[in-house]
Amino acid sequence: MAGRLQDKIAIVTGSSSGIGRSIALSYAAEGAYVVCSDIDPAPKGDTGKPTHEAINETYPAADGKAARAVFVKADASASDNVENLVKECVKEFGRLDVMVNNAGISPMGLQPVGSRIHDCPEASWDKVMGLNGKGVWLGCKFAAAQMLAQAPHPSGDRGWIINMASVLGTVGMPGSSTYSASKHAVIGITKSVALEYGKDRIHVNAVAPGFTETALLSPIANANSEDPRAKAAHALLLAQHPFDGRLGKAEDIAGAAVFLASKDAGWVTGTTLQVDGGYVAH
Repeated sequence: MAGRLQDKIAIVTGSSSGIGRSIALSYAAEGAYVVCSDIDPAPKGDTGKPTHEAINETYPAADGKAARAVFVKADASASDNVENLVKECVKEFGRLDVMVNNAGISPMGLQPVGSRIHDCPEASWDKVMGLNGKGVWLGCKFAAAQMLAQAPHPSGDRGWIINMASVLGTVGMPGSSTYSASKHAVIGITKSVALEYGKDRIHVNAVAPGFTETALLSPIANANSEDPRAKAAHALLLAQHPFDGRLGKAEDIAGAAVFLASKDAGWVTGTTLQVDGGYVAH
């Protein structure tokens, strides 16, 4: 039985861990070929093999292709890296159908936890905006260029771009001015690019996860931490996500990314899909 993304060619940035890893695995499970991209193929804070190796062991390639997934090292904030990433995808698989701009960074380690803006180092702003904001902009730029240059997908659409935002792209939170600004930027980029390429039948959407159990969140909110502040933060976040009494899982977000790249989202563009257990309903 064909998957929902059967034979589509996808790039997933930040694919080594967390949400990106789950998206890449879910895409392969739905029949896509995947270019996994990150700074390092090894999972961060997770156990297991690199994402592309896990995909190839579980989902063999077909149609004479050498592999279901490959890894391409790239810094998503560097223009030449992103341009080369798209070129390598086309070299390996012949085209690019789906671009998932997932690579991102939190200000953890760049500024004091909970710091107000007057205590926030300017370098934190530059680093967070450089990856979370510029990285998404670059991914859209080079993906759109390739999608315009190639023949349309058999569906008639030219491509699907999915940008990873956050609930903090729609609301604020004390101590998160850099991160929140970067994720508001993602939503603004998504809306503008969707309007620019709607006539070309390129879908451009965003996913806004709530707080999700990943290696990115674990240092600051962890029920099993020996740090009482991390335990308290975890309890506070649980109370703010009313659905099912839990934080998000990477698989929750991956399901949304599958939907937005599938024919089920055939008339969806310029939207931000909240996957947050009710966080922004408060």
